[in-house]
Amino acid sequence: MTNPRRRWRSAIRVRLTLLYAGAFFLAGAVLVAVMYFVLRAALDRQVTARVGIAEHVPESSTTAPGSTQAAHAAQEALRAQFLQDRDDTLNTMLIASLIGLGVVGVVAGGFGWLLAGRALHPLQQVTATARRVADRSLHERIALDGPYDEIKDLADTFDAMLERLDRSFDSQRRFVANASHELRTPLTINRALIEVALDNPQADESLRQLGATLLAVNQRHERLIDGLLTLASSEQGITVPTPVDLADIARHVTTESRAAAHIAGVDIRTNLRPAPVMGDPVLLERLTQNLLDNAIRYNLPERGAITLATATVGDNAHLIVENTGPPVPPYEVPSLFEPFRRLPTTERLADSGTSSTSRGAGLGLSIVRSVTNAHGGDVHASPREGGGLIVQVRLPAAPKAPDRAAHE
Repeated sequence: MTNPRRRWRSAIRVRLTLLYAGAFFLAGAVLVAVMYFVLRAALDRQVTARVGIAEHVPESSTTAPGSTQAAHAAQEALRAQFLQDRDDTLNTMLIASLIGLGVVGVVAGGFGWLLAGRALHPLQQVTATARRVADRSLHERIALDGPYDEIKDLADTFDAMLERLDRSFDSQRRFVANASHELRTPLTINRALIEVALDNPQADESLRQLGATLLAVNQRHERLIDGLLTLASSEQGITVPTPVDLADIARHVTTESRAAAHIAGVDIRTNLRPAPVMGDPVLLERLTQNLLDNAIRYNLPERGAITLATATVGDNAHLIVENTGPPVPPYEVPSLFEPFRRLPTTERLADSGTSSTSRGAGLGLSIVRSVTNAHGGDVHASPREGGGLIVQVRLPAAPKAPDRAAHE
């Protein structure tokens, strides 16, 4: 499939080349026309002068009777010959000029193609940098060298915009991280106090119920803080990626989630094939855990099913989670990945009775998308036929180690 960006750049280059060639052909045609009329006027003057000289030949030079009529006939023949020579010269000049214009026009079109590519090269550099910044981080700059012209001004303006965006996003991430760390301490203290109160043998039943409710609320707030921390850390990118297999992570997460799935009445099926990637194992485990928790939480109350699969397809490693559940309208799927967004049509049907799969903070799929983007991949969700959702995570596969035997 042709890259639309590549086709767009080629279209711009073709248009510029056609403009160059069209301008050359137009200027050449005007030049040929001017030369044609100038040469025709000069030849007309020569013909008139030669005919005039021939007409003024002294009649004494004619000795035979009837020589006057013969002289006039000779003058007319000479005039016709001059005119024929003029027309032949003009036609030869016109044909040679048009052939030369065509040949030189083709050469000019080739030079126009090269010049258009050279003129568009700085813009291609700006586009390539913008694409890398959008895919990775905001720390890279264009830093275009060259004379200070319109393209240099555009690149400098883009760099200034990236600088402001980088500072803004860094400030936002630092605020989220600092606020989350600061909120963790009082929540930890609250949980400790509630647990101490619940362990008091003198506490009555109403106090225990209140303590259990407060403990559940506190745990939900702790999960929210953990989610914000994960979201903030994943948006900072992967500094030191390590080799990890998505199949191993999925197998580990599935083993830990089977008890919760059993309580919720959900059956987990796996099809785990090797899917090696380079990344952060903690973030990838959180990504898989969030997908599995969502699949358990928003499932059928009875006989629900989840299919978890990993595989390597081409240059990408795939992690696919498919679950039964309520129907999801296709137009509402994109909003699933927005923070703190829940769809009214996807109320929780399954109930695991555990804190890990109780009503979440609305950050599950947001963290999935953020972690995926931090690893240079993409995530796609689509409604499942019959209800439920199919979420597919695609990450760049880890490069294969060179075969030592082939080099020995």
